[in-house]
Amino acid sequence: MELRRTLEPAGGLYIAESGKVIRRALAAGHVPRSVLVQPQWLDSLRPLMEPFDIPVYVGEPALLESLTGYNLHRGALAAMHRPALRPVDELISDARRIVILENIVDHTNVGAIFRSVAGLGADAVLVTPRCADPLYRRSVRVSMGSVLQVPWTRLPDWPHAAAVVKSAGFHLAALALAPGAVDLGAFAADVPERVAIVLGSEGDGLSREAIAAADTVVTIPMGHGVDSLNVAAASAVALWALR
Repeated sequence: MELRRTLEPAGGLYIAESGKVIRRALAAGHVPRSVLVQPQWLDSLRPLMEPFDIPVYVGEPALLESLTGYNLHRGALAAMHRPALRPVDELISDARRIVILENIVDHTNVGAIFRSVAGLGADAVLVTPRCADPLYRRSVRVSMGSVLQVPWTRLPDWPHAAAVVKSAGFHLAALALAPGAVDLGAFAADVPERVAIVLGSEGDGLSREAIAAADTVVTIPMGHGVDSLNVAAASAVALWALR
């Protein structure tokens, strides 16, 4: 992560782990830089790599583990060039449902949210400057490669960028525990045409500024003394309700 901060954006790379994720990355138009693979996976990956003039390194599991620092049980890693991020207004111009991730720091949660977005029909994801990297290896793996399918970009600033989203015609629905919050079921019964679901960090939830910028604060009704869900689970519930 330290090297990535130094190298980006000109030399930005991300790691695609497993043959399935590598295939999805290539299908999304991403370009590989190099591949590290166990011998038994070489034949299945060879046709994918033939269009590219890149090195493919082959090694036994023990050697690959010594290089990477962990058991490469999925058989293959590809270093991929990061595609250029699209401008926010261009990305959301034709969208009806988008998700905004405010300062979510856990890569597993980010990946799980992207999988919910892909499976439950949202059109794009916007991440704040301090949000974890969707293309970090664990995020890509947890999402099962969905981060390579779902259009996403990083907001230039937040919550000031909320005005950009609103000007595009989106109703900002902040998922939060707050006085006067609207029940998710009631909100879904009369949902606006274009909705941006705003999700907050794992510890403190949404910032006061994000809640203040929202058009509606929405809450998922809970029982048995539980006040909230994990943010990734909450994203799935909200997207299902607003599908």
